[in-house]
Amino acid sequence: MEENRLQPKSVEDAAIYYEKEEDEDLHVEYDIAVYPSDYTLKLISEMWEKNDIDLPEFQRQFVWSINQASQLIESFLIGLPVPPVFFYIDEEYRNLVVDGQQRIMSVVYFFSGYFGKESQSGKRTVFRLKGISEKSPFHNLRFEDLKDSDKRKLENSVLRAINVRQVMPKKDSSSIFHIFERLNTGGTPLRPQEIRNCVYHGQIVEELRKLNEFEAWRNIIDRPNPEKHQRDVEIILRIFAFWDRWEEYEKPMKRFLNYQMSKYKCAQHPKFEDFKRNFEIAVEFFDKHLEKKPFHIRGPINLAALDSVACLTIRNVDNLPEDFSERFKVLIADDSYREAIFYSTSDSQSVASRMRIANKILFES
Repeated sequence: MEENRLQPKSVEDAAIYYEKEEDEDLHVEYDIAVYPSDYTLKLISEMWEKNDIDLPEFQRQFVWSINQASQLIESFLIGLPVPPVFFYIDEEYRNLVVDGQQRIMSVVYFFSGYFGKESQSGKRTVFRLKGISEKSPFHNLRFEDLKDSDKRKLENSVLRAINVRQVMPKKDSSSIFHIFERLNTGGTPLRPQEIRNCVYHGQIVEELRKLNEFEAWRNIIDRPNPEKHQRDVEIILRIFAFWDRWEEYEKPMKRFLNYQMSKYKCAQHPKFEDFKRNFEIAVEFFDKHLEKKPFHIRGPINLAALDSVACLTIRNVDNLPEDFSERFKVLIADDSYREAIFYSTSDSQSVASRMRIANKILFES
């Protein structure tokens, strides 16, 4: 039977690609309320100052050049249309920016008089309109340099927002992941973990990144540096989710991981603290007792093998057998286990099968 694998596109991709999990096309339905709001630019700026607009922390921050931002401001000043932004309205009625970060921050920066954030040396770039025609009456002007009539025109210009709020199912904000995934199409598409970091932002983002930098973890996945698109962080989240509740697993894997990220986004739960501590113990144990690259089976990292062995080892961290390395070899050679880690790996039956087999061989007498 042929392996169904994602082929690496680069040297970086070759490190952590794995068997394609056939669960990403499952149908999901939501009851979503969508309605427009027309905000003046002055109100957008005030909402930003009051933290009513939430820009989640994630890998890609403000990326527009001053020329791009200037062209947007000029568009408002001369009355050209500007695409709307998308807000996801959360349970506390804050406006989470799903699409439109560059437009919003360009407006905020121009009104403030400075472009971008303060440098480490405490300096900021004065925001003058550049990259527009030198014949424009607005060329090289700051906000405070505009005529009063132009200031009023800019402040009262309208930026339309498309507001999205999930109505059903209740107590489940998972639709935001899919909305962000489909709307965030500009430039290089974000990977699933980058999207999670954005929509489920909280202390867990930083905690998972810290675990990802743990030396023993870098050793067992055989990558000295963190992956740019955070797939290695996603693997840790996956181990955490299975450690916590593999018995409750149902397809699709994305939804399973999204729920875990949302549930523990504050990272101030005793269970997450237990996981962090025991994760480090387990991966140090792997690094010490298993051969190099233990989970690179048939070439790439096999996530099904890694998630089953890692989550069960973390559960049994106080009961690790002395002959663990020999048991591990027996496990990897077991035909039934190999079936569960190579084929239909995201099916609940395959997950349950590999967990039961791994537990029996590794930890039962």
